[in-house]
Amino acid sequence: MTSYASDFLTRLSQRGFIQQCSDADALDKSAASGVVTGYIGFDCTAPSLHAGSLVQIMMLRILQQTGHRPIVVIGGGTTRIGDPSFRDSARPLLDDAQIELNKAGIRKVFEKFLSFDDGPTGAIMVDNREWLDGLDYVDFLRDVGRHFSVNRMLSFESVKARLEREQNLSFLEFNYMIIQAYDFAELFRRYGCTLQMGGSDQWGNIVNGIDLGRRMDDASLLGLTSPLLTTASGTKMGKTADGAVWLNEDMLSAYDYWQYWRNVEDADVGKLLRLFSELPLDEIARLEALEGAELNDAKKVLATEATAMAHGREAALAAEETARQTFEAGQVSQDLPTVTLGTDQWDGGLGLLTALVEAKLSASTSEARRLIQGGGVKVNDAPANDWRQTLSDADMVDGAVKLSAGKKRHVLLKRG
Repeated sequence: MTSYASDFLTRLSQRGFIQQCSDADALDKSAASGVVTGYIGFDCTAPSLHAGSLVQIMMLRILQQTGHRPIVVIGGGTTRIGDPSFRDSARPLLDDAQIELNKAGIRKVFEKFLSFDDGPTGAIMVDNREWLDGLDYVDFLRDVGRHFSVNRMLSFESVKARLEREQNLSFLEFNYMIIQAYDFAELFRRYGCTLQMGGSDQWGNIVNGIDLGRRMDDASLLGLTSPLLTTASGTKMGKTADGAVWLNEDMLSAYDYWQYWRNVEDADVGKLLRLFSELPLDEIARLEALEGAELNDAKKVLATEATAMAHGREAALAAEETARQTFEAGQVSQDLPTVTLGTDQWDGGLGLLTALVEAKLSASTSEARRLIQGGGVKVNDAPANDWRQTLSDADMVDGAVKLSAGKKRHVLLKRG
C-alpha cells in the first residue's frame, strides 16, 4: 500500500477508496500543507440517491473530516442532458418540475453526512444551473468548445463502447462531457476548487475538466476516482430484486435499509465495513476474520453502522432490535414496514394475492400466486398454501396482519 503524508489520502487508501489519481504526489502535498477544496457532482435523476452513490458521499465526508472543504454539485443543469457514461441508451429527459422535486430529495441525503457551516471546511452545496443557464451558445462554443478534440472525445471508453455496439449517442449526450468539464473550470474560478472526485466511470470526464482548466485559466487541477462498487460475486451494488436501495427514509425504511446490509455476501463484510463505517481498522480486521455463524455478528455490526450513518444511531438501533424480535425472538414487531389499506379493501375480505402486491412483496398477482405455490409466503408466521385465501380483521394480531415473503421480507398490513 502506498504511503502518504496527508491524512486525507492515507485514510482513503487504507479504506479502499482510491482507483486512479491524476497526480497523487501533487494532491498529497497539497492536502498535507493546506485546505483542499474538492467536489463531486450528482445529477437529479431520482428523488433520492441510492447506495451506489455512497462511496462518493463518503469520500466527501472524509475530505471534510481530514480538514478540507467539500462541494456538493447538484446537477440541475446537467440533468437536463443526462450523463451517457457507460449506458446503453439515453436517459429519459426530465422536465424542470421533476428536476426541482428530485433536487429537494437529494439535498436531504447530505445533511446526514456533511457539516454545512461558515467555517473554512464547511461544506457547500451548489446547483450547476446557476452558471449553465446564463451561457450564450455561440460564445460557449468559441470560448470552451474550441479546446475539445472530437478525435480525443471519441477515444474515451464510455463513448467507444456505445459506438462499437452501434447504439445511438445523441449530440445532446455528446455535449455532456464538455459541460461537466466546464463545471470544474467554473468551480475553480468561483471557489478555488482544485479537486474533482467521482467513480471510475467518470475518469474521462474528470480528465477533460483538468485539461480545460489548464487551457482556460492555467489552473493546476487534480482528479481522483474510486473503484466501482461491486459484490464479491461481481454484481453491481446498490440495487436489489425489489429496486434501488434508496438513502432517503421516505423511499426505503431504515429497517429495510438495515436488512440490505445485514444480507450482504460473506466475502464483502470487511470491504464494506472499511467503506461505510468509521470503526477502527483493527476492529474491522477482527470482525472480518470471524467465520461461520459468528460472521453474522459482523454483518449486524455493518448493518447498524451503515444505517446509523444514513438514518441516525437511534433509527439504526431500532432496526436492529426489530430484526432481533422478528428473527430471533419470533415476535411481531410493530417497527416492521407498515402498509395501511382503506376500510373498503378490508370489508368483504382482502385477497392474499392483492395483499402481497399492495405490500410490495410481489410485483403482480401472478408473481404472488407463484410465490405462494412455491411455499414462500407466510401469514402471521404460518405458511400460506392457498392463493385464494382472504384476510380479514380476524387475522389481525395487535392490530395488524404480518405478511412474509421468503425468510427476510416482512410487512405489517393495517386497516386505515
